[in-house]
Amino acid sequence: MKITYFTILGIMTLVLVSSCSDYLENTPNAVLEENELINPDNIDGFVTAAYAALGNDHYDSPFSLWPYGNVRSDDAYKGGSGPNDIQVFHFFEVSNNIRTDFGELDKFWYNSYIAISRVNKALNALDQINESEYPLKDTRIAEMHFLRGHFYFMLKEMFKYVPYITEEVSIEEYGNISNRALTNDALWEAIAQDFESAATNLPATQDQVGRVNSTAAYAYLAKVRLYQAYEQDENNNVVSINQDKLQKVVQATDKVIGKHQLEDDYGFNFLPGSYENGIESVFSIQFSNDDNTLHGRLNYSDVLSTPQGLGCCDFQKPSQNLVNAFKTNSNGLPMLDNFNDSDLNYNDLNANTVDPRLYHTVAIPGLPYKYNDSYIYQESWNRSPSTYGFYASLKENVAPDCDCFVNIDPFYGNSKNRIQIRYADVLLMRAEALIELGRHKEALPIVNQIRQRAGQSTTLIDSYVTNTQVALYEDGVNCNWTQDFARKAMRFERRLEFAMEGNRFFDLVRWGIADEVLNTYYQIEKSKRGYYEEAHFDSNLEEYCPIPLAQINFSRNVYKQNTGY
Repeated sequence: MKITYFTILGIMTLVLVSSCSDYLENTPNAVLEENELINPDNIDGFVTAAYAALGNDHYDSPFSLWPYGNVRSDDAYKGGSGPNDIQVFHFFEVSNNIRTDFGELDKFWYNSYIAISRVNKALNALDQINESEYPLKDTRIAEMHFLRGHFYFMLKEMFKYVPYITEEVSIEEYGNISNRALTNDALWEAIAQDFESAATNLPATQDQVGRVNSTAAYAYLAKVRLYQAYEQDENNNVVSINQDKLQKVVQATDKVIGKHQLEDDYGFNFLPGSYENGIESVFSIQFSNDDNTLHGRLNYSDVLSTPQGLGCCDFQKPSQNLVNAFKTNSNGLPMLDNFNDSDLNYNDLNANTVDPRLYHTVAIPGLPYKYNDSYIYQESWNRSPSTYGFYASLKENVAPDCDCFVNIDPFYGNSKNRIQIRYADVLLMRAEALIELGRHKEALPIVNQIRQRAGQSTTLIDSYVTNTQVALYEDGVNCNWTQDFARKAMRFERRLEFAMEGNRFFDLVRWGIADEVLNTYYQIEKSKRGYYEEAHFDSNLEEYCPIPLAQINFSRNVYKQNTGY
């Protein structure tokens, strides 16, 4: 799967416009019409084109969602040369001047719908093939339902209301489908049904690496049901938590528990080569190099986060607040309420005990970069330290001596896969559902399972790190595991476990606490980063991105703008 994406260029083009010109309606000589390609020999090309869309993004419209899940939260600073460098992302970082005409949002929307159109085109093609001619028909249909659910999930968490278009909709009808045709809950349900279909019809395993399976579908279904459970009103307020949907989260995770495992060391999830597609990876985006293309199938989502000292461009910088969150108290537990009272100083790390996950998430001056003693991360590797500080993001990056590290001047990309859903996420989604169902006692061993793995994740760092300490929660001993405490502990654990993986902001919105958390964060950050002076998160507005103005104009106002924009 990793080296075949580039072979299907001949059937990847989506025809979006029609013409009344007889000349343009004629098929040119020596060009195949689409229906001539729909046969058992070519059908996999349509499917592969849909898979290829997983990596068809760009550094300023990334499917890794780092500007919207990390920089938009308290986890990361934008980075780069300063606030004017991709200024749109700066506006999201400080929740200020977010406009409907941002080209980056329009490109993200467009690329997502191109991907969905490929899925729908593949489904239409598969529908025209007999199973006797193509025995994998039902499996490939299920794969396409999974991919469509994935792209709609991203659009949903970004924009809330989007037009839902399936293979049953003709191209001529695209412009007539409103982004408000489905309610908030109905749109979640449509996405859930794609994953339900995928989970029911996919095999438990696939011969080819990169193809999705039923376990991945159940994991993604659990994620959709969890988001759907937090019911919102028109103004984005969480007004209730649907207990039936939470129970469906538990049921979906039942289908995944035991099918995967946590890696022995947390850091193994973020290494290239033999570590890719490991035991914790439930669904990963596949990348490649040395595959007979110019640069390979690289991860263009994250090319900007390479430190300046290794090439370019030093975006997505871990915040001091995030670094502080990894501190542990004298008992080895997270400092849930006072972690940000003082800053963890990289010049005196041993002044605090910390969770080992810090060293797998954040590049710190004076320490090996990606565990490589040949590359000590330096203060001088930072592009704008007076603005964004001295930390860099690690998980999506690789060591410079890896053959997966590729110069694509002026950037440096890599071909390491990106895990979209880890088994740890399945466990913590289950814990979250149990807590909100009032079954918080059942969630305790799940949260402790994550913490136990965190504590033992020193294999890659034990030669240079001496200040790690992680303890498990013990009800009645070092905590009182009430529902309220369990909720706070679980949410903090999600932040530590998935830091810089594009989730944080969307978690805050799901829980209905984005305004509270971010405005508290801004108030303290103002004294550390001058550009935060005017930062303020507006609730009932900035939980979602505006519908791109270009798309509203394209639809001739069939699409309706989100509340407040």
